[in-house]
Parts: sequence; structure tokens; C-alpha cells
Amino acid sequence: MNSIKNHILIAMPHMDSPYFKESVIFMCEHNNDGAMGLIVNKPLDDQILEKVLVQLNVNSNETFQPFSDIYFGGPVMFDRGILLHKYQIKLYESVKLSDNFYLSSDKKAFKSIAENPDNKSRFFLGHSGWSNGQLESEIENGDWIVQETSPEFIFDVPEDKMWIMALQSFGIEISNFSTFGGKA
Repeated sequence: MNSIKNHILIAMPHMDSPYFKESVIFMCEHNNDGAMGLIVNKPLDDQILEKVLVQLNVNSNETFQPFSDIYFGGPVMFDRGILLHKYQIKLYESVKLSDNFYLSSDKKAFKSIAENPDNKSRFFLGHSGWSNGQLESEIENGDWIVQETSPEFIFDVPEDKMWIMALQSFGIEISNFSTFGGKA
């Protein structure tokens, strides 16, 4: 399978995992070692976020102040913050995923984003991960659809509309699907 880095995974309607139901995942890495992505359409509820921050012993006013929303990136390393952003942040560690997407986990970069509102971004706790061959198997099983994406979709589309919009871009109507997946 070709790399699906910088694409999105769209959960099929039969996906009932508490983490991945109705998820849209931006793929940050996909190679022979496995895959890593961020769920871009699940902001954390304020009450859940506050409980998590207390457990992590993190002062939310200090670390997360620049971000109006914090997203659930996935169940892996939920104690780590990851910033997905559109432009390179000078002076701070950012990993270039493409000309339109960068990743950073540097706290100074978080603050820099707040000072530059033109740099569109989303902040995540945790990420989604798959071992070698696991994601390919899930795609083959019909659990995910892969689609190219754009910064406008990732940063500008309201998260509560992303999943439906992504499915409809394939001409998929949710009402036409059963809740069962698999192979014929």
C-alpha cells in the first residue's frame, strides 16, 4: 500500500469503537513500521479536560491558554500534547509533514501560535497509532475510507460537520449503510 501520510481516514458508519466512532483522522505518518494520526473532529469536553489536567498535574491556564479547543488526538500517549499547524514556526522544533502541515510538541511553540493567529492550528492530547500492517488490515476490512485533504478542511471546517462532509464527498449517505462491516 502507498503511504497515506497527509491524507485523512474516515471511519465507516459501522465503526463502534468509543475512540473512533464517527472519527476523521489526519495521518501524520504511515510507513513499514506502522502509522500515526490525530483525530481532528473530537474536541475534549471542558469537564473531561479539567479532570485529565488534574490527573496530569498540569496548570491549564499556563500551558493551554492559547487554545480555545483541545482535541482528543487518540488513546496513545494521552499525557502528551501535540500541535498540528499550517506554517513553520521559526526558532522552535517543528516536524514538516508537507508544505501545508507541521507538528510540534514544544511548549514555546504553543505560545508562539497564540501570538500569530494567521498560523492555523489544532492542539491535541494523545494520538492514534497502528502497528505494521494493522491499519492496512482495517482499511481492507472496510473500517476506513482514505481521502486526500487540505488545510482548509482540517482547520476551517467545524469539527461537528467533518465526518458527514467527508463521507458525503464520496456520495455516501449514512442512512444507506448497515452497522456491520467486513468482507463479502
